[in-house]
Amino acid sequence: MKNYYEILEIAKNASPEIIDKAHKILVKKYHPDLQTTPQEKSICEAKIKEINEAYDVLSNKDLRNEYDAKLTENEQFEKDKIIQEQLKQELNYKKNIQKNQEINNNDQNNLNNTHSNSINTENAVSNSNHNHYNAQFQKDYEAAINQAYHDAYIQDMKNRGYKIKYKKTWNERLRSLIALLITIGVIVLILQIPVVKNYFISLYKDNELIHNIVDGIASWFH
Repeated sequence: MKNYYEILEIAKNASPEIIDKAHKILVKKYHPDLQTTPQEKSICEAKIKEINEAYDVLSNKDLRNEYDAKLTENEQFEKDKIIQEQLKQELNYKKNIQKNQEINNNDQNNLNNTHSNSINTENAVSNSNHNHYNAQFQKDYEAAINQAYHDAYIQDMKNRGYKIKYKKTWNERLRSLIALLITIGVIVLILQIPVVKNYFISLYKDNELIHNIVDGIASWFH
């Protein structure tokens, strides 16, 4: 699917004015009559065709809304393909690990026939290590899948215009409170500078709107 925004070299949230301006600039830039060779002229004719096609869609509100919906759906489809490919690679990696483990187990069994006593002890240690590795691999594998789906879901919600909010921890809230207190402290210190202080006093006396706002706020504390 063609990306008309990339063809016009603009952002997805570009205004109609920007779309018109970009179209005019590109038409002038790639105008076939301005080219010096037949090959360049042919290339620019194809380029102008794409530019006009993109402009016809994006300059029409209804066509643009319909195109944006299809573009979002196509982008999500491509992201899902990437996630599926990542999952496929993870599964193949796990199969290879299991295959190697089976080979190692077969080799270990062959050694058991010759050195039964010593190998039995080594098998116990080896199996313990393999089990630990399998458990850790399974944990990492599930975490990777969950993270991939979570990232894809968050990105999809952002593409649809939703704002993602995360619950702040106590440490984050404490840092925000400290930052606020520091900001207030800095403002108070700045207001102690005579020039600044006199400016705001003068502004309070001369501007009736600010005078009323300050008095209104002060009345809440009485």
